[in-house]
Amino acid sequence: MHKLLDSKTLFFLGLVLAASGLVSPPLALVGGIAFGFAVEHPLRRESSSLARLLLQLSVIALGFGMNLHQVIHAGRSGFAYTAVSILCAMALGLLLGSLLNVGGKASFLIAAGTAICGGSAIAAVAPINDANEEEISVSMGTVFLLNSVALVLFPVVGTLLHLSQNQFGLWAALAIHDTSSVVGAAAKYGSQALAIGTTVKLARALWIVPVSLLTAAYMRRRRSTVGTGLVPKASVKIPWFILFFCLAAAANTFLPRFVPAYAALNHAGKAGLTATLFLIGTSLNRRTLRQVGARPLVQGIALWMVVASVSLLAIYRNWITI
Repeated sequence: MHKLLDSKTLFFLGLVLAASGLVSPPLALVGGIAFGFAVEHPLRRESSSLARLLLQLSVIALGFGMNLHQVIHAGRSGFAYTAVSILCAMALGLLLGSLLNVGGKASFLIAAGTAICGGSAIAAVAPINDANEEEISVSMGTVFLLNSVALVLFPVVGTLLHLSQNQFGLWAALAIHDTSSVVGAAAKYGSQALAIGTTVKLARALWIVPVSLLTAAYMRRRRSTVGTGLVPKASVKIPWFILFFCLAAAANTFLPRFVPAYAALNHAGKAGLTATLFLIGTSLNRRTLRQVGARPLVQGIALWMVVASVSLLAIYRNWITI
């Protein structure tokens, strides 16, 4: 009984700390994983339900940080190669996942996170394809590990290759997973790189919507097919939170008088996503890690290296410009 109380107290302290904004998302995920490895989870079922709900609410709140005018302006010239790069990254990611025998849902999350915008894409897609906490945790962990590497590595490579501000900003937006890491790396390189990197990444992040809707359509078709056989057809979850995400972005763009409220909601979304990462991390333990294995991490690293290298070559040779 005493151990149960101690683990509950530790769990709630970790959750409050993650939601406070005092720790970064990667640290919250690591803290959750440490909790999962150190003690027996006292509220596994409740934590799972809360993580799924908080994940969707956080995605909606993050929409209040998007400006559609900036997205359209940045995406107008780069729409074609953004679309091609996302499709190629998704296809390559799924191919690598198949070759490495990574589970379909985890493989899809890693591919979507690398192709679009890291944790936000994973957060948006995971509830639609019914990924479990272990699959989300491994996908998020892979993305945040590579984000940390990119923050240090990209400015160094950019300097060595004498990339211009525009070139570096474009490379960061195409090859770094999360918007926050794009901002961090680009800010180290220069103000123009920061402006380019942020706007292009925002345009890229908008691809969360079609990818989420296509995922939902695929899940509907797959379950309908299953339903025609001996196995009963499962209910399909319509991703309503994606619609609210779009409405939030539209409100931030076309109703600017409420900007302070939008900023607060966007901040709450980031805090909620950080808390969600802690909850997801607590679901990972030695048993689940043995079940998942190291293959998803290998998939994520290999895919990221290809995306980063090819996009750098294309930008360095001026095959794509902005």
